[in-house]
Amino acid sequence: MSGITLHLNSAVRSERIDNVASFVGADASGSFGIQPGRARFMTILDYGLSRYRTPDGDWFYLACPGAVLNFADNQLTVNTRRYLCDPDYQRISDLLAGQLAEEEAGLKSVKENLQQMEQALFRRLRNLERWPG
Repeated sequence: MSGITLHLNSAVRSERIDNVASFVGADASGSFGIQPGRARFMTILDYGLSRYRTPDGDWFYLACPGAVLNFADNQLTVNTRRYLCDPDYQRISDLLAGQLAEEEAGLKSVKENLQQMEQALFRRLRNLERWPG
C-alpha cells in the first residue's frame, strides 16, 4: 500500500509531502491517527502540535493555530492560517509557545479595542436618545 500525500496549505505557502507513513493529530474529541487506506475523515485540529512519520521512521512535528483537516483517497489536506514544521520536537515546541503567547497578546489587544469601541457607541446612543431633535 502506498503512503499518504500530505498537503499543507496556509495563507502564504503550500507544501506537498509524499509517502507519509502515518499522521497523528488532536481535535476536540482527543488524539487520533491516520494511516494509508483509512476511511474518509474530516475534522478541525486544535491549536498545538501534530506529527507525521516518514517511511524510514523519522517524525516531523507540525505546529498550527488550528486547522481544517480532510483525508480521502490517501490525500491528507491541512488548511490553516499558518504552520511551522520541524523534525526537532524541542525547537518546534519553543516556537509554538512563543507564537501562542504572541497570538494571545494580539487577541487581547483586539478584544480591548472592541470593548472601547462598544462603550463609545453606547455613549453616543445614550446622547442621541437625550437629544430633543
